[in-house]
Amino acid sequence: MIETIVILSVCAGLFVLLQWPKIARSRFWKASITPLASIIGSGFLVIGPILDHAFGSYAILGMIALCVMAYLFGSATRQNIRYRSENSYDRLFQPLDKAASWALSFAYIVSVAYYLNLFGSFAVHMTNADTQTNARILTTIMLLIVLFVGWTKGFSALEKMEQMSVTVKLAIIGGLLVGLGFDFTGKAADGALIFIDPSVSPIGAVTLLFGLIVTVQGFEISRYMGEEYPAKMRISSMRFAQLLSSAIYIIYILLMAFLFHPEDIPLEESAIIDMMALVAPILPILLVAAALAAQFSAAIADTGGCGGLVHELTDEKVPTRHSYVLVAGLGIALTWFANVFEIISYASRAFALYYALQSAQAALSAWRLEKAYLRTGFFAALSLLGFAIALFGQAIE
Repeated sequence: MIETIVILSVCAGLFVLLQWPKIARSRFWKASITPLASIIGSGFLVIGPILDHAFGSYAILGMIALCVMAYLFGSATRQNIRYRSENSYDRLFQPLDKAASWALSFAYIVSVAYYLNLFGSFAVHMTNADTQTNARILTTIMLLIVLFVGWTKGFSALEKMEQMSVTVKLAIIGGLLVGLGFDFTGKAADGALIFIDPSVSPIGAVTLLFGLIVTVQGFEISRYMGEEYPAKMRISSMRFAQLLSSAIYIIYILLMAFLFHPEDIPLEESAIIDMMALVAPILPILLVAAALAAQFSAAIADTGGCGGLVHELTDEKVPTRHSYVLVAGLGIALTWFANVFEIISYASRAFALYYALQSAQAALSAWRLEKAYLRTGFFAALSLLGFAIALFGQAIE
């Protein structure tokens, strides 16, 4: 009972803190919260059980590797933000920039399917209708709702929900970490921490991590916020968002890696709900609330982002709302012909292709802008890593 009170108090305290006008109205915080919310959005719901199942007590190493990869790709994006702010137009970069934008459009389409499949799984998990078919039916309905709203009214009204859902999600994550901390310290004091071996080979671990890069993506959105924030603020706020989210992820996985027996880690998209029920009874309820709000708002944001990109890339020949049909159609196909873990892998590959092209752009700009050959080689190597992830990323089996 005391544990539940403390968890709820932390959630409430964080919610009030994040609503405090000095924070909520801060331009730096507003510039940070969009990439921060994307990075620790859906990935937070699935990454713990996946890494625990595959890496066992070494899950923290997998999480650190993912965070480092994301930060390095973020450095390429920051290089491009800086270059574009100092060089408003450069014909050399136009083909790469357009290819990267097309790759991001496709990544958005797959990520919408990923978000709403998680929505469907979490929504039915704590009901008597908890079957894969029912989850897929609900996901299909949600995709059609997104299409209907986007086609008829646009997303401006729904987008206003985003900041509130982000605040709720961050507050609940704080409560979750406190609950895990209680359980971890109690078991550590009793000498009852659980150590389990990895279930994947070294090669399998690498390709699995490649297939999970989508769980730490989202920072790239700062690249497209130029109308709202200057380049310097977008660079610093993106770096802050990546460092803060990495700290949250690493603490989360460190606490989770020693609390559960292998039989307590079901390999399903909503596994985190059952695992958190073993930690504190209040956590599953909070997680479902956070998941439903987060997945719907994320799907809205990426659907709108995809529509805007396609409209721009086709020189306004394809109306924005026509792109929503593509998002819904491919999302429904993925929902019925792939499982969530496969969709995660597809989304990771799509984002990796985008990061590869962004890194190639960063290599060119480092060479042209600074004549910095070491940085040029670094970004070129990052580009090769991005293409490798796109080719070899695998879903967990």
